[in-house]
Amino acid sequence: MLLFKYLLMAGSAGLFSAAVGVLVADVATAVRASQMLMLRWQLAGRLALLACVPLLPALSIVVVPSGTGAVRLSQLSGTLPGTLYPGTHFVMPLVHRVELFNIRDQLFATNPTDVAKDRAPVLKVYSREGFPVGLGISVRYQLDPQRLAYIENNLPRPIETEIMPPVVANAFRQTISGYLVRDVFSTKREEVRRMTADAITRRLASDGIVVKEVMLRDVALPPEYAKGLEGLLLKAQENDRLSIEVEVKQKMVRTAELEAEAEKARHVKQAEARAQVTVLEAKAQADAMQHTLPLKEKQIQQSRLEAEARKEATVKNAEAAASAKVIDKVQIMMVPMDGKFFFANDVLKTTPLGAFGVPHPNQH
Repeated sequence: MLLFKYLLMAGSAGLFSAAVGVLVADVATAVRASQMLMLRWQLAGRLALLACVPLLPALSIVVVPSGTGAVRLSQLSGTLPGTLYPGTHFVMPLVHRVELFNIRDQLFATNPTDVAKDRAPVLKVYSREGFPVGLGISVRYQLDPQRLAYIENNLPRPIETEIMPPVVANAFRQTISGYLVRDVFSTKREEVRRMTADAITRRLASDGIVVKEVMLRDVALPPEYAKGLEGLLLKAQENDRLSIEVEVKQKMVRTAELEAEAEKARHVKQAEARAQVTVLEAKAQADAMQHTLPLKEKQIQQSRLEAEARKEATVKNAEAAASAKVIDKVQIMMVPMDGKFFFANDVLKTTPLGAFGVPHPNQH
């Protein structure tokens, strides 16, 4: 479509050039022939009217580039509502014109101090003590595409130099005036950034500017305060170093204690293991003795029985031997029945009864 627009404009320019060429040719001919000047106004007018035919469609074609938005400005009623987004649009030629706006993300930045070859403005604010503090700020923002007509009617142009610097500077001045320099530089830095970002976002949202991010890049302290703060930081670093060393030593002591406890536990485990082995060995010996004791008792009983049997056999043998001796000493004598035991009485009187194992009657 853009090529077609350029072709129409080129054709229109050619026809206007032809109309002018006709008039120039008439003037040149009259000068050479020294004749009265006769201009062909009708032909030139027809060519000019014919040149308007492609010019008007070409002027009605508007191509909005990528990353931009546009609003229509009427010569009769001013800014028209609605946004023209990237692409081809048709407007009323010679009545409407188009104003383009950059709707990409843009960046507004400040420097804490003067920097050579950097055109970014320097932003200085004052803390609660009255010390000047330089701030390096970056604000990423975008124009709301749906409110381009409002921006065109109400806001000064360009936005990045007319609106952003005073709004950002005022927000940081109001916020940092309630904080100490030390807090802004260290502990409350993120809090200051967040509060200022909220204030900037609310303020610019009413003007059709969408704030996406506010970054606090750098804080420049007064020279005297910076020297004092550097000394404090060095002392804090030394304190941190000592704290770390103490913590390391405590960890080393704790490690030694843990190693000692582990060694103690290892010795205890080994002692328990040896005790368990000893108990098992004693139990095994006891079990072996329990199994061996009945066998020994049986052997003892058998020995006792054998001894008793040998004793009885010895006693019997002794009795048998004694009986045999008695029998050898006994003599059988045949006497008549009428001898009235004269011989037996004499024999018995002369022979002791103890020799036969019979007690003497007078021994009572």
